[in-house]
Amino acid sequence: MTIRIRPVGAAILLLLGALLTACGDGDTAPESTAGSAAESSAATAPSPGAPAEPTVITTALEAPWSIVFYGETPLVSERDSGRIVELDASGAQREVARLDGVQAGGEGGLLGLAVHEDHVYAYYTGDGENRIERFAIEGEPGALRLSSPETVLDGIPAAHVHNGGRLAFGPDGMLYATTGDANDPELAQERDSLGGKILRMSPDGEVPQDNPFPGQLTYSFGHRNPQGLTWAPDGTMYAAEFGQNTWDELNEITAGGNYGWPQAEGAAGRTGLIDPVQQWGTSEASPSGITVFGDQLVIANLRGQRLRAVPLADTAESAEYLDGEAGRLRDVAVAPDGSLWVLTNNTDGRGDPSDGDDKILRLQRLSRDGAAPSR
Repeated sequence: MTIRIRPVGAAILLLLGALLTACGDGDTAPESTAGSAAESSAATAPSPGAPAEPTVITTALEAPWSIVFYGETPLVSERDSGRIVELDASGAQREVARLDGVQAGGEGGLLGLAVHEDHVYAYYTGDGENRIERFAIEGEPGALRLSSPETVLDGIPAAHVHNGGRLAFGPDGMLYATTGDANDPELAQERDSLGGKILRMSPDGEVPQDNPFPGQLTYSFGHRNPQGLTWAPDGTMYAAEFGQNTWDELNEITAGGNYGWPQAEGAAGRTGLIDPVQQWGTSEASPSGITVFGDQLVIANLRGQRLRAVPLADTAESAEYLDGEAGRLRDVAVAPDGSLWVLTNNTDGRGDPSDGDDKILRLQRLSRDGAAPSR
């Protein structure tokens, strides 16, 4: 298993960001050398320990996108089929539902899931829009089923690319959703648009009274295509975001914050715009799902084909795992037993599938000293 540790020099990154120009999508652009100079200047150090080798939970998923847990039961979304599947203790798959109205194409389809109480929430691309629906979960594990859908939010801009799609409930009990700019960059700066945002709403889709902009679901704006969302134990919120062709980002999210797109990609050092806490060349990242595992942020990378672990104590550093060993990585989640589950994404039309793809891999630990994460 590959482990690399890279401190990132903010000054070097800022200088390179000013020199490089953007011309494509971080998930789709041809290989480039963006970020290579910053990497060559960054110190590397060997790791004294190694994480446990991953074990395979399940195989033969079709373009999977999100892993969540309903109690002890894993639920997985498949982008193109519109299916939600449950897994039993042996990893066997069973279709819980195939959602009506899902129109898959490009990066659109059934995307993020979230579980709240006895409901599963789903973010998906429909007829000319992205929408969030919720379903009551009925039955017992091994025979779960979903009720008729209830619309939580519709009218989110949709396109062939840049649909965002991550759902998560925060420590405050509110539902958060990441939305892309739907290939219309100016939407990201329009606060009354639902595109290019992180949205915050009540579980039934209402605007919370303490949102930063009265009467609006917008929690933060200036996002291009954020697909990762998580919270540290102290309540700090983090999001992972696709850049265009220069920098992908890890952002610390604050209420009402402007994260720059399309005026800025990566660190700009401009008044009124919030710079990322870490950024990477797009050929090494395309960050999607993100979670907190022990004392680290762990990020699944698609084009970069690696897990990246960022210490919460110093978000300017990072270590890399599974470098190229499992292909494209779409999501990460902490299972009820405390292990880390990693969702591959090689069957989405952009990968090079191996036998059994796509898979869920399980890691017991992921730390530089080989220790298991605290729980």
